[in-house]
Amino acid sequence: MPTDCTGKAPHTIKAMVLLIGNYSLDQQQSMQRFNAMMLHGLRECGVEAELVRPPAVLGRIRAFGATAAKWLGYIDKFILFQWRLWRKLAARPALVHICDHSNATYARSARKFPLVITCHDLLAVRGGLGEDTDCPASFTGRMLQRWILRGLRRADIIACDSRATAQDAERLLAREGDRPRISLVHVGLNFPYRHLPNDVVDARLRTIADLKYEERFVLHVGSNLRRKNREAVLRIFAKCADALDAQMVFTGDALNDSLRAQARDLHTTRCFTRRASKDSAGRLLRRRRAVAPSCAARPVRWRTSRAQEPCCTSQTMKKILRPICCDSPIPKSAGAGVPRRSRTRSDFPPRA
Repeated sequence: MPTDCTGKAPHTIKAMVLLIGNYSLDQQQSMQRFNAMMLHGLRECGVEAELVRPPAVLGRIRAFGATAAKWLGYIDKFILFQWRLWRKLAARPALVHICDHSNATYARSARKFPLVITCHDLLAVRGGLGEDTDCPASFTGRMLQRWILRGLRRADIIACDSRATAQDAERLLAREGDRPRISLVHVGLNFPYRHLPNDVVDARLRTIADLKYEERFVLHVGSNLRRKNREAVLRIFAKCADALDAQMVFTGDALNDSLRAQARDLHTTRCFTRRASKDSAGRLLRRRRAVAPSCAARPVRWRTSRAQEPCCTSQTMKKILRPICCDSPIPKSAGAGVPRRSRTRSDFPPRA
């Protein structure tokens, strides 16, 4: 965790901030890191803070299958956790911060306190409302997303970590007076990342099984969620594999059966998955030949770079994308949805 705080709180402030975190069995790694980052940052700034999250009790029971475990997890979240949350709220915190908008269902319990909710994206909410976001929802899922939306409307401040999310919040959250106030606050780094010498990186890469570290590779970081678009990444890599002469490395969730079957059908044998960790992902990023954008082969809508188009991080990826781009309204090839123009870092003006 970073140890420097950008602003020190006055020593006279003793008020406590109560952070509401995520259910551990949901395995939302990025959200768990964000919870810990908020707690650490507040304490480093001299603010008393406490992190509370739903207990993992009934959700651990797997004897009846994954579906039953999911519903038992809801008991953990919405019944067992309520008692713990009420006890914490009885301590009268000065501020309640729900660290992930998906937990806005707890907003009603915190209605007597100043309430901040960090909103990371509204894709699932929009999907629950029937919008096309590649986040399909069941009947009960739609009910849950509407519950989350009602909770967001109870907040005093919604902190959005992207401009696109802030625009969605402005559109979806009907306001009563000036509540909730919507602010754009970019998320900070949750790890003290730094450049490492090449020899150190090479030594660490040697420890990754199946990776031929001396060869080039294309890196995709993400999960098997549909919006991460691994299917398109496989199709693009299959088209470019001969010319590129590189490995395809997926960092994150292991490829599911459908993706493995697709890789076999495409005769894409030079790809493997590496379970993500901050250290291994950093090593791979340091020496990757190119980074495959998650949305490279779908129409540009959400989840793109700030320039609203695929942002290539190397000349190699720029060369890969350009030959396969086309303007067909119905995608017939891997790159049918990619805009003709792509950019590299050098195309952007330096930051002020």
